Amino acid sequence: PQPIRTVTLPMERLDELVGRMVDAVAEGQKIYWICPLVEESEEIKLMSAEDRFASLKPLFGEQIGLVHGRMKGAEKDDAMRAFKQGETRILIATTVIEVGVDVPDATIIVIEHAERFGLAQLHQLRGRVGRGDKPSSCVLLYKDPLGETAKRRLSVMRETEDGFRIAEEDLKLRGEGELLGTRQSGTPGFQVARIEFHADLLEAARDDARLILSRDPELQSGRGEALRLLLYLFGRDEAVRLLRAG
Repeated sequence: PQPIRTVTLPMERLDELVGRMVDAVAEGQKIYWICPLVEESEEIKLMSAEDRFASLKPLFGEQIGLVHGRMKGAEKDDAMRAFKQGETRILIATTVIEVGVDVPDATIIVIEHAERFGLAQLHQLRGRVGRGDKPSSCVLLYKDPLGETAKRRLSVMRETEDGFRIAEEDLKLRGEGELLGTRQSGTPGFQVARIEFHADLLEAARDDARLILSRDPELQSGRGEALRLLLYLFGRDEAVRLLRAG
């Protein structure tokens, strides 16, 4: 796989970007163009995949294709086949192409409204290019103003292709949520520990907690008394959770 050059670009420079894409197609390159929606809704005024396809069709003619999750299976297969075989050179798509799509000679991916995607999803989408032997690019097209979290996401994407680091940053930005439960992200589950910052201590803390609970379940020892103080300060449920989960 080839390194992927990742750049950010404001929506105000869309016309400039489209001009570059026209040149890239003329050179024989293949381009994914990702939109966050299938069609525009009244609540969310964003350019949808269908609208973007309609806006670019006059420029690219028969060289442009469209694929999204609401299409029938055979239609999606035909669109992907045409792109893979080079009958089309630019494919407008939703995140339906996030996984399970392999077009090694695709060298550019444009992600429109990148500020609306999470880090893990941006990383997965970027992985659709850089699979062949040619240099590849990822363009993160965003709309101002950006919040601090969105700024950080785009910055991380520019800085690294390391999936482990991206996962760590995603955890810091979203919060860990619940492994067994309905809360998939959000504020820290512990009052003292933060999984994203203290992960290296979790195994040792868990073993220590098991040892204490096995030897002194009533917390009568000197250390047990200190732990009972924790129970008082942080609340019984929270302290027991810290002891048992590390």
